[in-house]
Amino acid sequence: MKKMLFLFGLVSMMYACRTNGPEPETVSLTDQEKNDLLFLREEEKLARDVYLYAYDQYGLQIFSNIAGSEQRHMDQVLALLTKYGLEDPASPNRGEFSHAELQTLYNDLTAIVDSSQTDALWVGATIEDLDIHDITTFESHTDKQDLLDVYARLTCGSRNHMRNFYRELQAVGVTYTAQYISQQELDEIVNSSNERCGGQ
Repeated sequence: MKKMLFLFGLVSMMYACRTNGPEPETVSLTDQEKNDLLFLREEEKLARDVYLYAYDQYGLQIFSNIAGSEQRHMDQVLALLTKYGLEDPASPNRGEFSHAELQTLYNDLTAIVDSSQTDALWVGATIEDLDIHDITTFESHTDKQDLLDVYARLTCGSRNHMRNFYRELQAVGVTYTAQYISQQELDEIVNSSNERCGGQ
């Protein structure tokens, strides 16, 4: 009987510890982190949509290949939105954006794509330039490792894309100069080899 009472008491203590202990901490995003992710989801969509538009215009494989990579970027950001319970702002329709700034940028860039194949390649380099700049800024807004991991993979992918567009432009006698990142950073990127980015 004493043994049964002892066991009952032990089980009761274990249950009490399990139910009365501290609740696991719920990790939440700051407003800045939320805004960055929501914007980034559509910024990656802008890259994908512009490249698909350029591929439709000129049939260059580089645009199709990198559009596929941008879709994977979109998927990685969407996974974070889902994890933190944020509504996806990305329209399923190509060329449509909830951020007015990105809608205007899409309209402007596709108009440049229409000018020539070389201009379309310049647009590609411009988009990657902007992406690297913006994601670097977003990295400075967070200390959450899951966000930083995705940002690092996306930036790595953008560096590879920049190298590819830069080489294509050089092949037709055009040298792209930095517009958003520093010229020194651009030079370091294009003078180094492609990287392995892990799900870029």
